[in-house]
Amino acid sequence: MKVIKKTKEIVKREGAHGGSGGRRLYLDDNEIENVQGMTYGYLPVGRKFEWHNHEGLNEVMLVLQGHGVVRDEDGEYPYEPGDFFILPNGVFHEMENTDTIENRMVFVRVKV
Repeated sequence: MKVIKKTKEIVKREGAHGGSGGRRLYLDDNEIENVQGMTYGYLPVGRKFEWHNHEGLNEVMLVLQGHGVVRDEDGEYPYEPGDFFILPNGVFHEMENTDTIENRMVFVRVKV
């Protein structure tokens, strides 16, 4: 395999989660074996990625900018830059920006 470069100019920002946030989809389904996708996510001030789950996928999230809260059925987990979350297959969760700046994070979804 040869190196593939995707710049932010090529990978356009688009709406995500019904318009509550945005993303750049850097890796799409089947570009890399067992990886469903990799996105650079944007969550505006006061917005949420509403309750959802990913069937057949484990998702990981690395927070790059901003503060907020991840929720699952068991509790709330504040986040800040550098925090890393593992969101297991099928677990319902949501994310909320509680900061005064846009939150930014990287998500990778891996097939189980």
